[in-house]
Amino acid sequence: MKRHLYILSLLVLSFLFTSCATIRVKTYDFANHDIPSAFDSCKVAFVSDLHYKSLLKEKGLNKLVKILKNEAPDVLLLGGDYQEGCSYVEPLFTALGTVRPPLGTYAVLGNNDYERCYDEILEQMRLNDIHLLEHKTDTLWRKQQFILVSGIRNPFDMEKNGTSPTTQLAKSDFVIMLVHTPDYAERINIENTDLVLAGHTHGGQIRILGYAPIVPSRYGRRFLKGFKHTSAGVPVIITNGVGTSQKNIRIGAKAEVVMITLIRRQ
Repeated sequence: MKRHLYILSLLVLSFLFTSCATIRVKTYDFANHDIPSAFDSCKVAFVSDLHYKSLLKEKGLNKLVKILKNEAPDVLLLGGDYQEGCSYVEPLFTALGTVRPPLGTYAVLGNNDYERCYDEILEQMRLNDIHLLEHKTDTLWRKQQFILVSGIRNPFDMEKNGTSPTTQLAKSDFVIMLVHTPDYAERINIENTDLVLAGHTHGGQIRILGYAPIVPSRYGRRFLKGFKHTSAGVPVIITNGVGTSQKNIRIGAKAEVVMITLIRRQ
């Protein structure tokens, strides 16, 4: 009986803590030989799965923007699933557009964004100087050196998008792949990619004593959250995301902003 009460207390406390849209900053150092010297210590912010307005509402969005500004990233990357209704698109991207990191803001879309509000999202990205990468690669320059950010268009449509744009890039370049779901990085050849950033799983959104009853990945818990590798050895960082879907609660899977510091490996 005491054990059951203890577990119940943990669940209640977890619910109270995570249901109020607390957003943590999750930090990673990522070292690689291909990172140019000009990008040593470069700060990359990664945010995904906002699902505005789900658990993330106006107060939470303001907090998210404040966190991003305080972290002062050099570049901001957005991983998709932005909205829970087309009327929320304009205020969301207006707020995100105020962050303005020096190297710019780049984005891909999630499954929700292809299902609804696609045109509205593209227009708001254009108005707020957010660069959408749908099977495109863009170049980030610093002191005459560069890194590449390659974005994947609708990674669930493998018939149309089952060839990675990174296969056309040079092995010697440092390439970040931005994709909504980590499954894409495992399913196809993503040759020449140095780091994958993905969301979609919400870290399980509900994890009870570390167990997630629902994981939206064909690979189960393998790509649930955090720092992983594909079968080919490509590093993948999967974020818990910020918002929620289905139910507006988080238990044991905190909303987060991911901050990555690039380190040039000698």
